[in-house]
Amino acid sequence: MDWNIIPGIVIAALAAIGLPLALRGRRKTGPKKKEEFCHHLQKMGVKAYMMQTGDNREKIGQKRSWGEKSMGIIELRDRNVDFINIIGVSSQYGTNYFIDCLVKNTNIMEKRMLRKTRLIRKKSPPLWGKVIAIKWVGDEPLSQGLNLDYSLENKLLRSNLKDLRGGIWIFPEPKHEYARIRTAYLLPSSEVFEAIDIIARHVKSW
Repeated sequence: MDWNIIPGIVIAALAAIGLPLALRGRRKTGPKKKEEFCHHLQKMGVKAYMMQTGDNREKIGQKRSWGEKSMGIIELRDRNVDFINIIGVSSQYGTNYFIDCLVKNTNIMEKRMLRKTRLIRKKSPPLWGKVIAIKWVGDEPLSQGLNLDYSLENKLLRSNLKDLRGGIWIFPEPKHEYARIRTAYLLPSSEVFEAIDIIARHVKSW
């Protein structure tokens, strides 16, 4: 027997056993994100409730071509955000998770073409410095209202905007009479969550 090939055989065997276990563990991660996020909101005093899977609202804004899949819905009470959809986006490099805060708005069915809106952070120095200002760009009426809300600006600047790695995006979903406020998955501070709820208040009158 060629003893030099034994290490290669052992590595291949371990990979054959370990890969399915790793993939199984990754599949379990998604649903746990929903539970983790819901419990986090409840600890902050938010009235949040996990909904059963299979709710039709899970499909709002999903792009199948991007490998998007809902991990489950969290219903909110007494908030401008109606519910939260935890989204997993899978690729060959793994799965990234996002939070879609859904806001009901029947006015969104109007004929005017609505545009997506996003938050831009201004840093000093530009690349690695501290965030010193923010600006909303996109749909003109919505971005103008957000830019004039100085209490929202102050709340966002006081919070840790580094946690919002992909920023904040607002997408109209006229087909469903909703708008989505999307961020990368994070367990928000109470200040960040309040800021998102203020954004949702603006979206309600979009």
